[in-house]
Amino acid sequence: MQPTSQQPAAASGKFAIGGDLTVHRFGFGAMRITGPGIWGPPADKQGAIALLHRAIELGINLIDTADSYGPDVSELLIAEALCPYPKELVITTKGGLRRTGPGEWPLDGHPEHLREALEGSLQRLRLDQIDLYQFHRPDPKVPFEDSVGELAKMREEGKIRHVGLSNVTLDELTRAQRIVPIVTIQNHYNLAKRQSERMTVTDSEAMIDTCAQQGIGFLPWSPLTIGPVGRTGGPLDQIAQRHHALPNQIVVAWLLQRSNTMLPIPGTSSIKHLEENVAGTAIKLSQEEFDAIDQDARSQQASSET
Repeated sequence: MQPTSQQPAAASGKFAIGGDLTVHRFGFGAMRITGPGIWGPPADKQGAIALLHRAIELGINLIDTADSYGPDVSELLIAEALCPYPKELVITTKGGLRRTGPGEWPLDGHPEHLREALEGSLQRLRLDQIDLYQFHRPDPKVPFEDSVGELAKMREEGKIRHVGLSNVTLDELTRAQRIVPIVTIQNHYNLAKRQSERMTVTDSEAMIDTCAQQGIGFLPWSPLTIGPVGRTGGPLDQIAQRHHALPNQIVVAWLLQRSNTMLPIPGTSSIKHLEENVAGTAIKLSQEEFDAIDQDARSQQASSET
């Protein structure tokens, strides 16, 4: 299936993050433009820069990154490739982790670390203010309210425009909202594994519904993992064939129809895969097709857990 316009990401529709940052609902996750283990520079730096340029050409105006991707590498490449930034581009980054080696992600939610991380992101991204800054993951060694409180302070100082949370529970969302407005949630969610960390499937689905009810953007990470749902002859495979599409394109369409505040941000290091993923935004599933995929995904996960 080929893109249907010069900016096919526009087919995903629009969402106003925090009520004032309007983006196309299909974004790009910039974790994979780093080296193996999300450590160090990419093997093909110019290819990574070309990928970022292509994302913009396709109409993507939401790019998600973090200081821990590399570390620092993803943010530096985004600035090198895209600064001065297009007016409509929203770059969201995250803080709250340290990197001690490839594949190693120790937590650090101490207020002083979050402030240091934010200052570093501002410098690397060449910005005076981060449009959307997300707390990467709660640190059990640090009171959650202390971490969120520091983000609230930096928002008051004008260094952050909006605050988001990542890898949190419903209770943590409620607690954070007592301190500062929360405009996005970034949790694990895909057809193969419907629940986020520390949450049941039911609570994970409830988080998506809560975000929709409150106008909070939901950024699923690892959104295109399919697992056994993509088996030959299964509902997803049959529906993909019916639409003359790839399974991952049907998954993009399914996610966009799951909630009107869903903002998928699949990452890739391949321009070909990026273009394929974006093309899925033009697919509209019938309710019958949506339900068939949903029911099969639930059934496959239940089977894998027994």
